[in-house]
Amino acid sequence: MERFDHCFPDGTPIDPWFYDTHIPSLADLGKPYVLTDCGILDDGRIHTAEIQALIDRAAAEGGGVIVVPAGTYMTGSLFFRQGVNLYLSEGATLRGSDDIADYPLCQTRIEGESCQYFAALINADGLDGFTICGPGTIDGNGMRSWRAFWLRRSWNPQCTNKDEQRPRLVYLSHCRNVLVADVRLQNSHFWTNHLYRCDHVKYLNCRVFSPSHPVKAPSTDAIDIDVCTDILIKGCYFEVNDDSVVLKGGKGPWADTLPENGSNERILIEDCTYGFCYGCLTVGSECIHSRNILLRRSKILTSLNFLWLKMRPDTPQHYEYIAVEDVSGKVGNFFNVNAWTQFFDPKGRTDIPVSAADHIYLRGCSFDCNACFALSPDPSKYSLSHLTIQDLDIRASRSFTLPDFIQDVSAQNVHITPSQS
Repeated sequence: MERFDHCFPDGTPIDPWFYDTHIPSLADLGKPYVLTDCGILDDGRIHTAEIQALIDRAAAEGGGVIVVPAGTYMTGSLFFRQGVNLYLSEGATLRGSDDIADYPLCQTRIEGESCQYFAALINADGLDGFTICGPGTIDGNGMRSWRAFWLRRSWNPQCTNKDEQRPRLVYLSHCRNVLVADVRLQNSHFWTNHLYRCDHVKYLNCRVFSPSHPVKAPSTDAIDIDVCTDILIKGCYFEVNDDSVVLKGGKGPWADTLPENGSNERILIEDCTYGFCYGCLTVGSECIHSRNILLRRSKILTSLNFLWLKMRPDTPQHYEYIAVEDVSGKVGNFFNVNAWTQFFDPKGRTDIPVSAADHIYLRGCSFDCNACFALSPDPSKYSLSHLTIQDLDIRASRSFTLPDFIQDVSAQNVHITPSQS
């Protein structure tokens, strides 16, 4: 069985684009527009209008780069224009407002649906060649909404993620040739990075953080990939109070027929490190099709789940050609496949097709875990087939064997040792 050194799991060659990891210098990004040179100060005030005017001016003058110097600069939603990049200097923090009124309502995409919701802190739509880089920080300043969410949830346990109105940190839609490199992205109110209908996007050497204690930062996924192709995530560190890299794409009983939904393809995640998170690589819950997903050469410090396939019974789904290689660490569940019923709503449809996950490859992994195979058979909801497990060294306290419902299993050099952990 050949490894996926130069190809995706279905044999498609990995394009040379994925191997170009050059990060531009500030001088490469065009004419600099420094906040402090334009009267925008580190003074604790909200400077949304002034920073937006600077972005618009840079675009009108032929493009350039907004430079955030050392210090902390407060803002609400910013909308980047074609040809205008963002650079965060050493010691710089661009911090979001904690007042939802500073994030306008707009037609957007959230949780597998296109709807009216709030803009993110950093927004880019329809851009070709957008770059965010530098050693500084984009900070969502989400503590106020986290506390409000948990208070609302204690009053109404059925409240949804959107009921506590809160913005994302970075939202890229209909963009291509995007680079996000070296920055720290932290403390988002909601999802940290959301890519919708984008292609050729690279996240290089980024640090994505939200706390799991003392106040949990709810639903602060690190990177949500939603109807995208050709995405590289390399050399990043993730520690968030939800899933790290998540594949989205639509939800609902007719989701596969709606033009705003679609597939994720050719996603490469490599050389990353994971602190605490709920899932390192999660497919779903709002996903109709993902193909050619490869995670390799990474380290898991602690996570609840490593590879997690959420099979949503109210949504037709097909997850195929997903591979993990050369990964080690410590997790709760090494491989988790279960029906996902949070906010289940078939909307009256009684003939929802059975979902499927197939051509899944688990190779070259060494893990300490509670459960090796957390797989619950539910043939009326989903099928699992063409599973390859190879060169595994797993120490688990339970769930050592694969259940019988999986079709076409190939196993080679698999060592699973019971442990007391």
